[in-house]
Amino acid sequence: MEKESWCKRYGLLLAVLALAAVCCLPTPPDLPSQGHRLIGILAFAVIIWMTEGVSYPVSAFVIISLMAFLLGMAPDPAHPEQLLGTGKALSLALAGFSTSAWALVAGAMFLSAAMMITGLDKRIALLVMSRIGVQSNRLIIGVIFVGFLLSFFVPSTTARVSCMVPIVAGIIRAFGLKVGSTFAGALMMAVAQADSLWNISIKTAAAQNVVAVGFIQQVLGKDISWLEWFIAAAPYAVVLSVVLYFILIKAMSPEVKEMPGGKEAIQRMRDEMGPVSLPEKKLLLVSALLLFFWVTEKKLHPFDTTTVTLAGIMLLMLPRWGVMTWQQAVPHINWGTVALFGVGISLGSALLKSQAAVWLAHYFVAAAGMETMTPVMILMIMAVFLTVIHLGFASATGLAAAMIPIVIAVLQSVEGPGIHVLGMTMILQYTICFGYILPVNAPQNMIAYSTGYVTSEDFLKTGIPMTIAALVLLGVFSLTYWHWLGYVG
Repeated sequence: MEKESWCKRYGLLLAVLALAAVCCLPTPPDLPSQGHRLIGILAFAVIIWMTEGVSYPVSAFVIISLMAFLLGMAPDPAHPEQLLGTGKALSLALAGFSTSAWALVAGAMFLSAAMMITGLDKRIALLVMSRIGVQSNRLIIGVIFVGFLLSFFVPSTTARVSCMVPIVAGIIRAFGLKVGSTFAGALMMAVAQADSLWNISIKTAAAQNVVAVGFIQQVLGKDISWLEWFIAAAPYAVVLSVVLYFILIKAMSPEVKEMPGGKEAIQRMRDEMGPVSLPEKKLLLVSALLLFFWVTEKKLHPFDTTTVTLAGIMLLMLPRWGVMTWQQAVPHINWGTVALFGVGISLGSALLKSQAAVWLAHYFVAAAGMETMTPVMILMIMAVFLTVIHLGFASATGLAAAMIPIVIAVLQSVEGPGIHVLGMTMILQYTICFGYILPVNAPQNMIAYSTGYVTSEDFLKTGIPMTIAALVLLGVFSLTYWHWLGYVG
């Protein structure tokens, strides 16, 4: 806690010093002045996001201001004899808010709000838990499976965990388990880790995935459909789910085999919810339609994921037919994430347009000697790098916004036989979902940690072997399944 407090106290100062240090260095001859300043802003953003020197929503406004002033006072690339001006620079800083990726994340927030308002997510979770059984190993499997199921319908990891934590805590209390119980800890750990894991498999399950897809669209001019993402990622996530189960059973072995009165406790929670309401039925219908249109994108219709999602939100908020009003939805929207997401896209886009990302990529490729490496070796080095740097981030969205443009540029720098930039970028995005080791690595971890049933040591005991297994399997899948799909040469 002392280290965290120190980071938060001096994080802003460190970020400002890093920005000043970069900007005071001579501009390299092969880097535009605008790109030089953007690298300074990137250094500022990475430090401020790692240390949480200011909150994430506040950091969004700080970065917008820095981009407006620093880029505005830089020469205009089109007319080097004059300054760009703060007006044009502000347009660059706000460009991320006009992308389809940003609209999809904002729309997903409203879909998650509808789930919480109607209670449909809770009903689905309790239904699964009632069917799975009350043996300790089955309950752990049930929690992992619910994480998988909800990731189809609730496109927010924080919302899914916020739904599951009270349910699992209620089951723990009903079973008479206390803080310090290994079984209680295993159940709560399964909530956090499974939801992080299933972010990998579903394109719409987490904002950071949409960041990667947005940059792929922007730079490569190609899109990854919902089904293409699922086909590539789901088998990997399924194997990781099995690994997670055995890690939890081994590292946090339940002290009991079966919970007496467990079925009654779960049934009591279901009875408290009452019969399925009309708003829940409407939401279930809209969710099923959205899932159908997501899965059949590019196959049965020409409608993209964002357009379909926004149309679904429109239906959910129509007078008389919908399930919620604007006033009901607003308190459930994480506006800070929405702001951070837009700014992250703006910063990444500016890094790409200014050639700053390409300049950094060439430096990274030369320093690591990647020119002579095989595609799998390149993939594994970058995967380990992203996994290590994630230890300092509490936001996968921020990590994706800062790193994915550089990942794309690095892959383009070494592009050759076997280097599939789109496929390898998608695979490296999976590693940005690896927030397993520390409670501060992801909001969902902090929600589970705040219950008191899991400790930082529990995260280390399960997160370290989980991360190692995820990286090993990444290499195995790169040599086999993803190679067969054509994503890795």
